Amino acid sequence: MTASSEQDNVQDHSDPSHGARLGFDTRAIHHAFDPADFSRAVQPPVFLTSTYGFESVAANDAAAALGGRLYAREYNPTTEILEKRLANLEGAEAGLVVSTGMAAFGTLVLSLLSQGDELVVHKTLYSNTVAMVEQCLPRFGIRVVPVDLSNPNNLDAAITDKTRLVYFETPVNPLSAILDISAIAARAHARNVKVAVDSTFASPSLQRPIEHGADIVLHSLTKYINGHGDTLGGALLGDAETLHTLHETGLRYITGATLSPHSAFLILRGLKTLSLRMERHSASALIIAHMLEAHPAVAWVSYPFLDSHPDHTIAHKQMTQGAGMLAFGLHAGFDGARTMLDRLQLLTRAVSLGDTDSLIYHPASITRARQAIRKDAHLIEGVGEDLVRLSVGLEDVSDLVADLRQALQDL
Repeated sequence: MTASSEQDNVQDHSDPSHGARLGFDTRAIHHAFDPADFSRAVQPPVFLTSTYGFESVAANDAAAALGGRLYAREYNPTTEILEKRLANLEGAEAGLVVSTGMAAFGTLVLSLLSQGDELVVHKTLYSNTVAMVEQCLPRFGIRVVPVDLSNPNNLDAAITDKTRLVYFETPVNPLSAILDISAIAARAHARNVKVAVDSTFASPSLQRPIEHGADIVLHSLTKYINGHGDTLGGALLGDAETLHTLHETGLRYITGATLSPHSAFLILRGLKTLSLRMERHSASALIIAHMLEAHPAVAWVSYPFLDSHPDHTIAHKQMTQGAGMLAFGLHAGFDGARTMLDRLQLLTRAVSLGDTDSLIYHPASITRARQAIRKDAHLIEGVGEDLVRLSVGLEDVSDLVADLRQALQDL
């Protein structure tokens, strides 16, 4: 069952259809936009303006009272449509879009945490988030507490009276470990602590953390939601009060990390095909995961919808499909991974994920290269030197399988 079929009975009062019961895909195309309000344009216009003019001082005052609708860092009609549409798809009250996924994380923690506060995070995070929590937040007097959240009971000892937020990814980059959102949220909420979930690897098409108890959802819009590898963006989605704080403090004067209206337009375009793309990503990734699992050169495969994945039961509980991300290691280790990547003829050697193109990279090689200029560069928790991360794209899966097979030959 797809996410869109699950949502067929959601009441949606802000669509042009005036409250008709609309499914996920219909809302991904139409929510918060009525062509009648924009000179009958079928696609949302891109408002390329840095400021706004008003017909009177009173009108200017009214715009200011609405929360900064004076200047484009704080308001833009194109980005507002995207915020409303994403919030609707996630089941959130409100949304905020910013310039990148890291801008979203920075806006989140710098807006909600102060000197003396504590942030509990899962022990494994995206590498740049690790840099933020290890190097940046302690400088501001914010204590970061890494915890193995694969066992939600570990929260009991980690949360103190100073804890303000629990933050984790699921699926977790890069191994696609799955954390139990509802179990973690229940323990955090029992201590009056908010929970924020980075759901980038799944997208709202496959997983909606708020339905499982999360308070805030973070996305790197650069990835699956945009889906075409041609712009950057980030989003925070949650309750209206918290999102007001994130907008009025975080975006307005802490980070100022505004998403450009043209990027918002591109992401709105990508959002319209999200479910179709996620179905293809997921189906192809599962085929490739099975192929790799059976290949003699492959030591292990991690994909959440494989029966061999340790978290597959939780994955089936909170995700409708496994998405397009998988990781694997070779018996030949570090050197074998480099040889295999050099042999690839179709898959693109690149970082990032969620594009139409299949992208593959070897974290250990990049980390060793970075150590030449950054001595503190290190692999994140749980990532070995053999690990290869693959973002399965939308190419014919038979072609992807053939390319991987020839690259793995005799390793």
